[in-house]
Amino acid sequence: MKSIAPLFAALALALATQGEAHAFAKESHAKAKPAKTKAAVTAKGKGKKAKAAPAKARVLPAAAAAAVIDYDGEHGDFLEWQAVREFIDEMVAQQGFDRASLESLFAKVRFVDSAVQLVKPAPPGKPKNWQAYSERFIEPIRVNAGVRFWNENAAALARAEAAYGVPAEIIVGIIGVETIYGRDTGRFRVVDTLTTLAFAYPETPNREARKAFFRSELANTLLLARERGSDPLELLGSFAGAVGMPQFMPGNVLKYGVDFDNDGRIDLRGSPSDAIGSVANFLVQHGWNAEHRGPAVYAADVAPHQAWEGLLGRGLAATLQPEELKAAGVMTEVALPAGRLYGLVDLQNGAEPTEYWVANDNFFAITKYNRSYFYAMSVIELGRAVRLSRES
Repeated sequence: MKSIAPLFAALALALATQGEAHAFAKESHAKAKPAKTKAAVTAKGKGKKAKAAPAKARVLPAAAAAAVIDYDGEHGDFLEWQAVREFIDEMVAQQGFDRASLESLFAKVRFVDSAVQLVKPAPPGKPKNWQAYSERFIEPIRVNAGVRFWNENAAALARAEAAYGVPAEIIVGIIGVETIYGRDTGRFRVVDTLTTLAFAYPETPNREARKAFFRSELANTLLLARERGSDPLELLGSFAGAVGMPQFMPGNVLKYGVDFDNDGRIDLRGSPSDAIGSVANFLVQHGWNAEHRGPAVYAADVAPHQAWEGLLGRGLAATLQPEELKAAGVMTEVALPAGRLYGLVDLQNGAEPTEYWVANDNFFAITKYNRSYFYAMSVIELGRAVRLSRES
């Protein structure tokens, strides 16, 4: 059965970029055209070849895939695929799974062409636009939902901040950007989408790496279900297999999930407390520094001589001393705390001037959740907007 999704929700699925907590996509941070800018606000802060996809699988055009999403897929005959048989052999030999149980499971797994269409990269040529991107997330529906979420979970947020050193507004920002506080955690059966992507990933330059990633996450899904004593087919998530309010990939549920409400199980879909604690734990494990009080980013101006261009594109890490930034012509509205490292962040705005920011380790910890400057800044700005609305 095909489900007609609201256009906004479908586009959100299709456009979402996935990172460590999710799946895979990276936002490139190429050098932008030089521009004299100032950001408006400072935020706080072997054998037989695998069987091809079923011939009757309907490939949706890109535009249609954005508006009509087939969450259910169709019977994939996966037990006839050599690569799937080899995967079952591996799970039996290395993880002690029962062969008959796995064969019974994969006989029920469905091929989901919508997942294949949604992981295809966007057509090249369209310029990045931070303002257009951010408007999808910093808007009244999410802000109001964020205020309610914060009010209802204030104790858990305060406890997470005390235990991990991650401010409540950052946790609120992430859960809001990801699922509007649990409103849209995904309607795909995770085993279906991960099996589809592990063995029928579309032709892209990084296809083999992506297939290996989803194969690993399929294994993690089976391990997670076994640990919980649950049916793998009951786990629902995004088209890429991310689950729960914070959209963790199954492997990250195993590694970073926290039973923050102490009920004996980790439930990222139904327990806001577990989602809150797990997000905080993920950030700390990926470089969040509780000693860095204050903003994670500082609005910056850049000098016209463009010596600062060489500071762009240095990866998702803080590597620059304040003196290096200053010498290259990067100026911040407030003095940067000494004894810390920073990075220069460019937020391109299409035909409009690029925004420049100086970011510390905590900003880059957020980019480990999703490898995108746009994503990290949206988290910061949404969390800030929710905090200000709540305080007003």
